[in-house]
Formats: sequence, C-alpha cells, structure tokens
Amino acid sequence: KTDVLDCQWLQQLHTFGLLSASFRPDDEMCVLRSYWRHRDSQIRYAAAQVQHMQKALEQMNVQLHKVISDITGVTGLRILEAIVEGERDRQKLAALKDHRIQSSADRIAKALEGDYRQEHLFVLAQALETYRFYQQQIAACDQQIETYLSSLDDRIDVTQTPLPPPKSGRKKSGSNQPAFDLRTHLYRISGVDFTQVEGLEVLTVQTILSEVGLDASKFPTSKHFTSWMGICPDNRITGGKVKSSKTRKVKNRAAD
Repeated sequence: KTDVLDCQWLQQLHTFGLLSASFRPDDEMCVLRSYWRHRDSQIRYAAAQVQHMQKALEQMNVQLHKVISDITGVTGLRILEAIVEGERDRQKLAALKDHRIQSSADRIAKALEGDYRQEHLFVLAQALETYRFYQQQIAACDQQIETYLSSLDDRIDVTQTPLPPPKSGRKKSGSNQPAFDLRTHLYRISGVDFTQVEGLEVLTVQTILSEVGLDASKFPTSKHFTSWMGICPDNRITGGKVKSSKTRKVKNRAAD
C-alpha cells in the first residue's frame, strides 16, 4: 500500500490481531515449490523456441508439421539438425524418419520443399540451439528435484505397502515428464497415490502438492480451501437475488 492512511489502518488492525496470515506451505514444500516453478518456467521458455522453429519453417514454406505431429520428436530433431548443418536433399532428409512415423518418406520429402532462405535458416539454427540448451537445463532441474525428494521423510514404507498399479486407460505420458520415477516419490512422501483420482496425472499431483503442501490443517474447512484457490462461487447478491456467481480471478497454480 502506498496510501499513508491505509497503511496506518492496516497496521492498527494487525496490532489487534484482526488480520489473518497469508497461506504459506511448510518450508520443505516451499523449497520443492521453487524448484518446480523454475522447471515450469524452463518448459515455457523451451516451448517459445519451438514456436520460433515452426515460424521459420513456415516462412521457408517447409510444411514439416503437417507430416510429423511433433517437430521436437526423434524424427523432427534429426531433420532440423540436418537442415541446419546444410543438407538440402529432400530424400536424404526424409530417410532420417523413425520407424514409428506413419507418414511415408515420399510424403515427408514433399513437405520439405521450400526456398530455405538464409535469414530464416539463421533463426531456425538459433531457436534449435536455444531449445537444446533449455532441455539441458530442464534435465539438470529434474536431477535437483529428484535429489531433494529423496531427502524428504517417508510417510509410508513402499517395500511393505507397494505403490498400486496405475489406473487403466491412461493416456501416454507427455514429453514434459521427468526422467525419474516421480509417482513413487510422491507416494512415499505423502502416503497416498493421488494419481488414482480420476483426472489427476503425476505432474498435476506434483504441482498441487508443491503449492499446497501436505498439511491440510492450515485450512479449517474445505470451504476455506476452495475459497483460497478461488474456485468457489463469488455470489454477488442484490435485492436478495444472485446477479453473478462467477469465481474470483486469482493466480493460483493449484487451482489451474
């Protein structure tokens, strides 16, 4: 607050004990939260570089994204690296495809027709190099997160009470999954396999636990918890009638 009178009024309320403290998870979860938020930022930075690569390809009229679902997959990176290194033979580039790619080599070669202008190649090379750098940073962050999770106390002995099998019908893991067994670590430190809840994947559980922590007693009731997250109705009542019940606009990763 910059208004002097407001500051004095808030100070007076605080001296009377009328202001409730802001929620903050335990210190051990604050450490994990910092690591996880940093990892999320690195992923977003890497995603921006993928957009730069896609834009450079489109400006060169190279329609690689129409024959390959992910240009940062095995096949996509092979072709991009070859293009940056100077390869222009479309058949040689198409031959780099992985055996799991459904598109034929001829179709991929057709999509690689373009003008390959020098200025767009320069942008593509820099975006690819930066993307590789962020992937290294994410891998280093994963190692740090795994080391820290290993240092947290166990709430359950996974040898006596093993992790339940994953629910059937799960979708294939995304490309942002950590390189270690995150699900087992979360089960060990919480004592609950939250991935058994419908709609909760391991990355979602990690985000919620790092933002909220493992001590639910800081919220007197579930209504306090949903209000803090901003997912409860914010009823605007006029004349005894509810005019609006939209939720409040809050920036909360757990709510997202």
